[in-house]
Amino acid sequence: MLRITELKLPLDHTDDDLRAAVLQRLGIADAELLDIQLFKRSYDARKKSSELLFIYALDVSVRDEAALLAKFADDRQIAPTPDMSYKFVGHAPKQLEERPLVVGFGPCGIFAGLVLAQMGFRPIILERGKEVRQRTKDTWGLWRKGVLNPESNVQFGEGGAGTFSDGKLYSQIKDPHFFGRKVLEEFVKAGAPEEILYVNKPHIGTFRLTGMVENMRAEIIALGGEVRFEQKVSDLLIEDGQLRGVQLESGEQIANRHVVLALGHSARDTMRMLHGHGVFMEAKPFSVGFRIEHPQSVIDKARLGKYAGHPKLGAADYKLVHHAKNGRTVYSFCMCPGGTVVAATSEPNRVVTNGMSQYSRNERNANSGLVVGITPEQDYPDGPLAGIELQERLESLAYELGGRNYEAPAQLVGDFIAGKPSTALGSVEPSYKPGVKLQDLAAALPPFAIEAIREALPAFDKQIRGYSMHDAVLTGLETRTSSPVRITRGADLQSLNVKGLFPAGEGAGYAGGILSAGVDGIRIAEAVARDLLGLPHDA
Repeated sequence: MLRITELKLPLDHTDDDLRAAVLQRLGIADAELLDIQLFKRSYDARKKSSELLFIYALDVSVRDEAALLAKFADDRQIAPTPDMSYKFVGHAPKQLEERPLVVGFGPCGIFAGLVLAQMGFRPIILERGKEVRQRTKDTWGLWRKGVLNPESNVQFGEGGAGTFSDGKLYSQIKDPHFFGRKVLEEFVKAGAPEEILYVNKPHIGTFRLTGMVENMRAEIIALGGEVRFEQKVSDLLIEDGQLRGVQLESGEQIANRHVVLALGHSARDTMRMLHGHGVFMEAKPFSVGFRIEHPQSVIDKARLGKYAGHPKLGAADYKLVHHAKNGRTVYSFCMCPGGTVVAATSEPNRVVTNGMSQYSRNERNANSGLVVGITPEQDYPDGPLAGIELQERLESLAYELGGRNYEAPAQLVGDFIAGKPSTALGSVEPSYKPGVKLQDLAAALPPFAIEAIREALPAFDKQIRGYSMHDAVLTGLETRTSSPVRITRGADLQSLNVKGLFPAGEGAGYAGGILSAGVDGIRIAEAVARDLLGLPHDA
């Protein structure tokens, strides 16, 4: 097949128009074109004065591929379609008795377990939280009643933190082996809409993710794997630098020499246990800030102009970055079009926010994290766990500012810029549940962060008109943008000083979102398989 890129057509084109454009681009007759497969569809809305077009990448079958490749030898927009099919590194021999352990059943743990199961290794998966439907009920308990279950919430349970998010399925990671394609194809097989294979910024949404996670669990079990819920790993069994197994909170010990640690970024107790064992880890940068909410209509108009509301485009998103005068970088994070701000704490007496959207993205407000980058060198230099301790202090302060009932502190953007407390809401109704308490957010973050965000808001308004509107709402705090810790691993993807321990995913500092976590899960599954089969890591 041939891949054609940068093929542009009007938004309301027909299938016949697409075929005609391919024929014209290749300069061939209709009978020579055998098939067209959509690989990618995007649009560029940066120039408001020009017509908004769909931009396609297509895989096409033709009668004489060699002739066309010779004809377009110097054309970078026409080339052979790369082989993106997934290839297993090996399969478990029937006599293999050891079953690898996977700790955590978020996106990374799901794909580590799934790929190990598909290779015949019959993994045992341990998840500290509950299965996804019961977990959803517990999560709603916090949102509706202010009742937190520390082991079953937005952070812990089947599906991981990504279950209660926008379900974004795109990433900027390098992916030379097309593992991201494997992730998307498995999601489609589990019930995701096929469009995630070709839209530029695919997403699923929470309700669809719930059923997909259940289907993937069912496949793992059908292939001989095992998934055990409410099984919290409380300790590691290590002898002379070799992992021998794990101990559960119940006291049960499971002997095993290959353990995937697919922890989420909120498994702070487990991080402390690992640090106590001397497992090598280091502090890494992350970001802190607020959630900002605008009417989705404001974002649509600013981003899409006259095309706002077009049914083929849906709710508009954005991505913003500002380098402040004090040397800090402020940026939008995890933007959720047509979504809600959600309570995302996993610990009592702390307040954390996150964003969530359904597949339809049809809620009234748009929301995004508005965060400031921080580093160990500048902001928390006191060891590997210092970033966790900073998060905890900020989240406890947010709980106090919110009134000690899981309400979140909030402020109107206009008041925040002016440096005065808010006393009444305007036209934007905040979506955070259990609710918000209006005040001055200047006390919620370090002064450098407040200064940088105040500077960034008017700058962002120049890119998205209305961004610094007075009635937009800031809700705090956004602290769990990524893991503040990296459990460093070597070329074989094992811990630097505990053989058999495979740190993985977002909690270990190697992913940031559903897609990259899934990709890392595949990489880790392959590393475990290679070790069990005696294959070199770079095979």
